[in-house]
Amino acid sequence: MSMTIGDAPAPHRRMTLGAREIAAGLIWLVLLFVPLWLPALGGYTDLATRVLIYGMAATGLNLLLGHTGGLSFGHAAYFGLGTYGTGLFLIHVMPSLPLAILSGTLLGGIAAILVGPLVMKRKGIYFSMITIAFGQMFYFVAVRWNSLTGGEDGLTGFSRVPLHLGSRAIPLGPTGFYYLVFGLFALVMLIVWQILRSPLGHGFVAARENATRLRFLGVAVDRQIWAAFAISGFIVGLAGALDSLLVSFASPANLQWQLSGEFVVMCVLGGMRSFWGPLLGALIFIGAQDYLSSVTQNWMTFIGLIFVLSVLFFPNGLLGFIKGRARA
Repeated sequence: MSMTIGDAPAPHRRMTLGAREIAAGLIWLVLLFVPLWLPALGGYTDLATRVLIYGMAATGLNLLLGHTGGLSFGHAAYFGLGTYGTGLFLIHVMPSLPLAILSGTLLGGIAAILVGPLVMKRKGIYFSMITIAFGQMFYFVAVRWNSLTGGEDGLTGFSRVPLHLGSRAIPLGPTGFYYLVFGLFALVMLIVWQILRSPLGHGFVAARENATRLRFLGVAVDRQIWAAFAISGFIVGLAGALDSLLVSFASPANLQWQLSGEFVVMCVLGGMRSFWGPLLGALIFIGAQDYLSSVTQNWMTFIGLIFVLSVLFFPNGLLGFIKGRARA
């Protein structure tokens, strides 16, 4: 009897692991060939690129929100700083695409590093409110600094430049830019996956579940929250850098708390504690936004309805619901 009980979980674990690997492989294949099959469904490549960019930003936020337990309504600030950092580099420094993306990522990430110590000791609603305050501070700086940022009109005068690989210049049309974003998205997902499997990632989850017990064990919980906040800021900053290249524009609206709320909605829709949940949430949100905005001016009402129904009927997100049904 004891052998039967003891032996049963091992093949079950192997089957579960195999199913996850197959599902992940299918997701990557679908993403890899998006430019081939999406136009046949009436879509366009830039829409898929936008889904990956916002999925990346939501994944960055989810590292803090879903895995560490910190609800931030100020992460749009790091997204917006990424857009401005990239645009300003292309305008005032040099037309180098990799360096422009790097500059936007660093600007967003360094800002998160600096803000982190000021928010990491707060909990609950106080944590959320102070992140909003810092986010709005960056927004008002961008609006008021007309000579540098363009003020309320935003930053223009830059565009995607060819990607130089040695002596070869590769122009980035919609398909080429999609694959650039896809490659960076894959890199971010790999980094997040490695972090979540590491002792640091387990520390994030432990801080979410019981920070008091961790403190009694002598763990520096505040530093772990700071680390999650900083890593999250770098990922969101990278997403902002790519977004500025997608639309050739940096808007102060990218720094506002409303966009932070959209990132939160994406995480909740897909599943906050799921690895692929933020990408699924971004797909639902961006897809619904693109379609509904073409048929009605009140599209935000329908987005809100989708969010409310998701919270009521899928409290663990759509991916959490699917996993629950699969176990059943």
